[in-house]
Amino acid sequence: MNQSTIILLASARKESETLEVVEKIFPAKNITCIDLLDEKISPYNYAHEYPSDDGFYTIIERCFDYKNIIFATPVYWYSMSGILKIFFDRLTGIVTVEKSLGRKLAGKKMALIALGTDPEIPPGFEIPFFSTAAYFNMQFLGFLYCCTKNKKHMNLSPERVNEFLKIFENK
Repeated sequence: MNQSTIILLASARKESETLEVVEKIFPAKNITCIDLLDEKISPYNYAHEYPSDDGFYTIIERCFDYKNIIFATPVYWYSMSGILKIFFDRLTGIVTVEKSLGRKLAGKKMALIALGTDPEIPPGFEIPFFSTAAYFNMQFLGFLYCCTKNKKHMNLSPERVNEFLKIFENK
C-alpha cells in the first residue's frame, strides 16, 4: 500500500502530534507525505485568480499519481484544521473551472487520520471527507481517530493501527 499512498498533513505546526501519529502508522517512511504548511495555498476566490506561487494545483496534480489519499488533521473546534479547510475549499476550482482535473480523482481511495483531545471523534467530523469522496466518485475507506489528551497513553495500539491499515487491502 505504501508506494501508492500520499498523505496530506494538515497541522498548524511543525513537529506536531499529527506528524508523530503518521510516523507511528507508517514507520518505514516510504510513503509520500506533503506537509501543507510547506506549501502556499491561497484561499478560494470566485474569480479563480491566484498568485503565481500558489501551490494548490501542484499538490492536487501530485495526488493523481497515487491510489490512496490520506488526510491527516488535528481536530480544531470540532472540525478539520484551517489549512485543510482552505485546501478543501480550493477543490471548488476543479469542479467548476478545471473540471478535467476533478474527474481525475474518480476511482481514488480516501481515508482520514484525525487527532483530538476528546475521547471520541466529534459527531459528524468525517462527513466532509465522506461527502467529498462521494462527490468526486472516490471511495471513502474510513478513518483512524487518536485521542491525544494523555500523550503518554494515546489510544494508538498496534491493533488499531493494523485495523486502519487493513482498510486499504482488497478494495
